Amino acid sequence: MAPRATSTKPAERDGQAHQTPLTSTAASIELPPPSELFPSQGGGAPQWVELLPPGPEVVGRDGRKWRLDDAAQVAISSYDSDRDIPIDYEHSTEIKAPEGEPAPAAGWIKQLQARGGALWGEVEWTDRGRQMVAGREYRYLSPVFLHSKDRPQRILKLLSAGLTNNPNLRMTALNREENSMDQEILKALGLAEDASGEQAVAAINTLKTERDSAEEKARNSARQPSLDKFAPRADYDAAVERASNAEAKLAEAGKQAREQEIEAEITKALEAGKITPATADYHRAQCKAEGGLERFKEYVEAAPEVARNTNLGGTPPGKGAALTGDAAKIAAMFGHTAEDLKEYR
Repeated sequence: MAPRATSTKPAERDGQAHQTPLTSTAASIELPPPSELFPSQGGGAPQWVELLPPGPEVVGRDGRKWRLDDAAQVAISSYDSDRDIPIDYEHSTEIKAPEGEPAPAAGWIKQLQARGGALWGEVEWTDRGRQMVAGREYRYLSPVFLHSKDRPQRILKLLSAGLTNNPNLRMTALNREENSMDQEILKALGLAEDASGEQAVAAINTLKTERDSAEEKARNSARQPSLDKFAPRADYDAAVERASNAEAKLAEAGKQAREQEIEAEITKALEAGKITPATADYHRAQCKAEGGLERFKEYVEAAPEVARNTNLGGTPPGKGAALTGDAAKIAAMFGHTAEDLKEYR
């Protein structure tokens, strides 16, 4: 039989009204000893349990807040003619059952009541559930409920409750510690806090598709690079070789032109008598040094005439020219032979 939503009057015992002491906190609902509750089913398990603490504000251990403005309306919304609301172990109905794992009930909520702003339920315990509660193996209840998306988030409907020793009234999806991790994942995916698992999976698959597409594009670019940015290796090597050859030819042409210019300046200086043939090789070597030709030109410009070679363009002096009679006599006076004069003219 599905749970019934009843009035907000406190239950009566022996004809007298008894207000139940509120021992819950905003983060958990402790199950008091049976002697402090309404009549139990026997065996030490309470017949009535507090399922939601009194509103209007419900605060979790993590500091998050929800609104419980009308516990009676939540009781009505939670009523389902087709099934009872389960009390399970550690929220197994919400966690294990969807994975196909066993999720046995510890009890079934048969009736809901609003009392003093809180939501209470009448429980029909299973044998095992009654024993665990009576033996204090479990001391707390942690509700699972739906809530609105707006702020403040309003509690709309009770779905189940779990026996636990570590409750937290965390309401994002299921009231359990792992949901903080779920929220971080949803946030990283750019999804809303109330996004479904299917939406999260779809977002992850989209990211994977985009990543695979980017990787494939990068591989294609590597295999077929754009010709406006890259050139085939053979073409590149050929271009480098052509440039090197052209540079070598230009350097050779420049060297030849330089040597011709040096020779022209040396000849010009010899003709002007500014240098002697004996020093021509010296000046030629100096001209080949960096800046040497310019320095030589400056030297010739300022140097006095030291020798006039009148035989330039003919047979070099001392190289086969016949000695005149006067020249032979003068050479004999100084003890020079004709060969000496040819060598040292």
